[in-house]
Amino acid sequence: MQDEVLILGGGVAGCAASILLARKGRGVTLIEREPTPRHKVCGEFLSGEALEDLHALGINAASLGAVPIDSVRLAAAGRAAEAPLPFPAASLTRKALDTALIAEAIAAGVRVERGRSVQSLGRTTSNVWQATLDDGTTCEAATVFLATGKHDLRGYTRPEDPERWIAFKMYFRLTHAQASELGRASELMLYPGGYGGIQPVEGGIANLCWVVQQRHLARVGNRWENSLAKMQRDCPHLAMRLAGAEPVLAKPIAITHIPYGYIRRTTENGLYCIGDQAAVIPSFTGDGISIALHTARCGVAAYLAGEPAPIFQARLRSALRAQMRLAEFAADGLNNSLSRAVLPFCLRVWPGVMRLTARLTRVTQPAAVAQPAIAG
Repeated sequence: MQDEVLILGGGVAGCAASILLARKGRGVTLIEREPTPRHKVCGEFLSGEALEDLHALGINAASLGAVPIDSVRLAAAGRAAEAPLPFPAASLTRKALDTALIAEAIAAGVRVERGRSVQSLGRTTSNVWQATLDDGTTCEAATVFLATGKHDLRGYTRPEDPERWIAFKMYFRLTHAQASELGRASELMLYPGGYGGIQPVEGGIANLCWVVQQRHLARVGNRWENSLAKMQRDCPHLAMRLAGAEPVLAKPIAITHIPYGYIRRTTENGLYCIGDQAAVIPSFTGDGISIALHTARCGVAAYLAGEPAPIFQARLRSALRAQMRLAEFAADGLNNSLSRAVLPFCLRVWPGVMRLTARLTRVTQPAAVAQPAIAG
């Protein structure tokens, strides 16, 4: 069976692209390896840009229970500093968001294949794309959108992560006092070898995500429990926040190989790479979901306007490069600011630095990529 467009990956980017294409009357098949939406390693921060893009897709985050986020706190050692966010934001679990996006895709007329894993992707003798699934069946299309997120497809892998980052995510039910103290804030925690973030999500729970370099994890026996315990020793603010907290999951969700700073240079004709397959911004910026939606929107606009995928990919890279480099610089600066001499200064200037970094690393709504007009 051959469709006009085949989308590999049913996360934020893949679903967004499928909805936009189907609404333009294109025949779209979306293949997602998970049978149902599930919790994923994600900070679950929705910036103002992300909220606007979701609204355009027919997704009202507030109606799904999203929690408004008003400020960001930076905590390191035993100190913390707070700054108001310069834009509207919210927090929503990926499970809830992905469920709504899949439902919207189906309503738009997308043929969704769930619980199907793509084993390979290549060209046929007639020069159409062919995806081979785990049961040996194939799907063909003239155009493919690669939206497999942090998971690479064989033959289309991204470069190795030199820092060997490992990310964990756990939900906690905080004590009433600590939930009140957290309020409507997203808290960024610094510790040697990485950083983490905690913020409220729907259902009265809090999402704690943290990343750590593999060499630092090895020093605590490669065990997440030891890593979390050391984080709390290094950052008493986090220990305070988690005092008396009840874990919601049996163990954290984890993922490896996160090539922060990666921006895809080029692609093949008919293969539009979006989401984390296009660019991976450092987690602390909270811009991952926004970039997923932005790249999906730009990729669809390019395709509908007849712009070849290699030209789109190069243009997207050029447009995102400045924001990505600044985010990397800021992440490195935060990760290296734990000395007693530098830390007080960092906390003192945090409000101004946070506002500037937030403004410069945002993917602006007029689209950091000057999009071609969308054809009907």
